[in-house]
Amino acid sequence: NSTRRGQQTESTRLFTIEFNLQIKEQKIVVDELSNLKKNRKVYVQQRNSNIFFLADKGQMLGTNKKELDILKKELQDM
Repeated sequence: NSTRRGQQTESTRLFTIEFNLQIKEQKIVVDELSNLKKNRKVYVQQRNSNIFFLADKGQMLGTNKKELDILKKELQDM
């Protein structure tokens, strides 16, 4: 039983570390998008592909802020 609890604790700890890394990455993306000059273009990569499409900077910033908020909320709920 204590081994199982130890494995669950280790698994939870690793999951929390991974989650914190995702939050850190998302914060960097939001910061980078926030600090872009007005004339800079933003591209979004199509999933499972090496194809990039021109994207709206404001829309991408909003989407990434929402994603960051979701990640933070999920971490708090753990």
